[in-house]
Amino acid sequence: MIAASITLFHAALSAANPAGQVLPASFEADRVYVVPQTQDGAKLKFFTDSGGATILLESLVSRLKLPAHALPKEYGDDAKAAKLPAFKPGLGIPVPLDLDGQIPIAPNSDTHFDIGDGMLGEAWLGGRIWTWDYPKHALTLEASAWKPPQRASRVALGFPVDEKGARAANFPRITIRIDGKPIDLLLDTGATTVLTTQALTSIGDGQPATRAASFIADSQFQAWHKAHPEWRVIENAQDGTKTPVSLIEVPEVEIAGTRVGPVWFNWRSDRAFHDYMSKMMDKQVEGAIGGNALRHFVMTIDYPRAAAYFLCAAECAPRPRSAP
Repeated sequence: MIAASITLFHAALSAANPAGQVLPASFEADRVYVVPQTQDGAKLKFFTDSGGATILLESLVSRLKLPAHALPKEYGDDAKAAKLPAFKPGLGIPVPLDLDGQIPIAPNSDTHFDIGDGMLGEAWLGGRIWTWDYPKHALTLEASAWKPPQRASRVALGFPVDEKGARAANFPRITIRIDGKPIDLLLDTGATTVLTTQALTSIGDGQPATRAASFIADSQFQAWHKAHPEWRVIENAQDGTKTPVSLIEVPEVEIAGTRVGPVWFNWRSDRAFHDYMSKMMDKQVEGAIGGNALRHFVMTIDYPRAAAYFLCAAECAPRPRSAP
């Protein structure tokens, strides 16, 4: 049944969207990289992240001898940007729609996980329509005339706007349901954790230590733990952090009317989401939902129309009719 559902969905998608561009991509433990090739055959790798920044690393700019140009002062003193190189036909990726197609340059990464040659985040994704087919490991840039298949479930997304009503940033807020209650989260395809050996052993799913994750702010973490002491908690679960990070296993989450789970959530401070992340969004969020939950879906984010569409393809169930 699952295979048939996926086949029908892709037939509908192809018929409605003949001009969609499937990008060269690599899905690694439900984290998505694009892997374009330049015209002279150089293979590049960029981490994609709907909840992150858009940057090129200095090492790439230097290696490919890309011309760098000064950015306006609002981006910081001595801030520079460069354009992506030319790519082989069929093996390229699009440029951002702002900054005249340029991407800010950042120092070489010291993050706790590999971002390759840079990161393509909300500024790169914004203004377009994208489909993440997690089961088939495909990332598609849809045509502007894309229409959702009838069977897909729609969810409205929240985005911040400025005083003139224009989109101020492209960090998407999604409302899902956990423990029977709605909760606002960042829709974060790039959320990542690096698990400790202890956590890997406790979870025992055979997946690598560096993997897609979901996050939850401390106050909500503590509320879940108090209300459900039976939900598993793993202490000291994330590697490479100064502050100890715990995991809590939520048995079930509901996304677009479909229940999936269990989903592990990494603890984060309230400040990380209530203060820092929420300032870039349209309202306060309590955490982030990432690839370890989204992996069940074929998901399309229509940034211009502030909506996401979901078709569950694996290990999921509809919401019971009696649910509140």
